[in-house]
Amino acid sequence: DVQLQASGGGLVQAGGSLRLSCAASGFTFDESGIGWFRQAPGKEREGVSSIKISDGETYYEDSVMGRFTISSDNARNTVYLEMNSLKPEDTAVYYCAAVLARYGIVVMGRRPSEYDYWGQGTQVTVSS
Repeated sequence: DVQLQASGGGLVQAGGSLRLSCAASGFTFDESGIGWFRQAPGKEREGVSSIKISDGETYYEDSVMGRFTISSDNARNTVYLEMNSLKPEDTAVYYCAAVLARYGIVVMGRRPSEYDYWGQGTQVTVSS
């Protein structure tokens, strides 16, 4: 079974840092892409960052560029999202999701509908 386990959320003051982890199992990790999404109360789920595992290609949403860093540890089948200089507007439930290769190709998307599997969320709260 495919499993994605997100962890690392918490309560932090503005300007602080958190590192989220997404542990994956049940699929060929290096034939996938992993995305981080977030959803604040009353808002739609939005893409934050993603990484194609095979070549490390990354994407960052404009509001997190320069503050967040996504990385993968292929030996541990885990993707990390290092979040620095956190702002109150970063407060949300953060989800990781996986998109799997089709015909040997991983197509990295930015919309939730383009991902195949989802983990449970982890709450990030940034106080002002």
